[in-house]
Amino acid sequence: MNDHYLKKLDRVTAILTQLQSKLIVRAQDLAAKFDVSVRTIYRDVKTLENAGIPIVGEAGSGYSLMDGYKLPPVMFTKEEVLSFITAEKLMQKFLHQSLGNHYQTAMEKVRSVLKYSDRNLIQNIEKQIDVFNYHPKTEDNIRNIIPIILESIAEKKQITLEYTTVDSKISMRTIEVVGVFFEFNYWYIMAFCTLRNDFRQFRVDRILQIIKTENPFLQEYGQINDYRQNPNGNKTKVRLLVDKKIIGHLSNSKKYYGLIEEIEREDGVELIFETDWIKDGFPRWLITFADYAEVLEPESLKDSIKKIVADISRKI
Repeated sequence: MNDHYLKKLDRVTAILTQLQSKLIVRAQDLAAKFDVSVRTIYRDVKTLENAGIPIVGEAGSGYSLMDGYKLPPVMFTKEEVLSFITAEKLMQKFLHQSLGNHYQTAMEKVRSVLKYSDRNLIQNIEKQIDVFNYHPKTEDNIRNIIPIILESIAEKKQITLEYTTVDSKISMRTIEVVGVFFEFNYWYIMAFCTLRNDFRQFRVDRILQIIKTENPFLQEYGQINDYRQNPNGNKTKVRLLVDKKIIGHLSNSKKYYGLIEEIEREDGVELIFETDWIKDGFPRWLITFADYAEVLEPESLKDSIKKIVADISRKI
């Protein structure tokens, strides 16, 4: 079998995998993925149809497998098996506890379709990989909380929350969830809050009660990163001039606190932020490297830093 037919076999097999994993697959997307022409994809789909695979759809719209059609389990390459092992180690340390059992049963199903030799490979190498996480996992008040949240996103149904605020007050909220994300060892919800009539973040471990209602979303939402990156009217602009020698130590935290621009200057690096936490969180973060930074604006941030320093001086 020459190289041309081997490439086609690999591509046709990969297209079949795409059909198994997605509701609709467009020829244009497949052509871009495999770096071939759309006409080549049409021929590949025809090859699958000739092999007896019931494909629904046509050129120009999209393809899918006939509803109810089942294929035997796919086989994995050795490299894919090794990636599963590594991913499983990561998930054991960072996966939210409400998803843990579901992930474990999913991995058991994956292991069940592995060849015998690949099972031996897992047994021989899984104890040689570990991930060290120095942050304790947070405990939830509600079982299966992340699946409930994800269901609300999929079904576009509002959620009501009983929530503990940062100052330990109990608040009732009705929200429309845009998405969930993991950051600085906590899981968060990004959602539109009907009480505040604005977008808010909610830390999952602070939720005391959650109810998925039958009330539909009042509006459509985009991707979660659209709302995390775009500034809103409550943000304050901050400009800092920071010593170049400590910039590397701020690589993760500066984005968390709203970095929007970074300018290289002769006397340092100018960092420009748009932050929601100008009154408390931002100045307390800045105090950790304040001897290497100059506040260019706003003046109120300088006053906050002076007050924190004065409070510390009185206590020591």
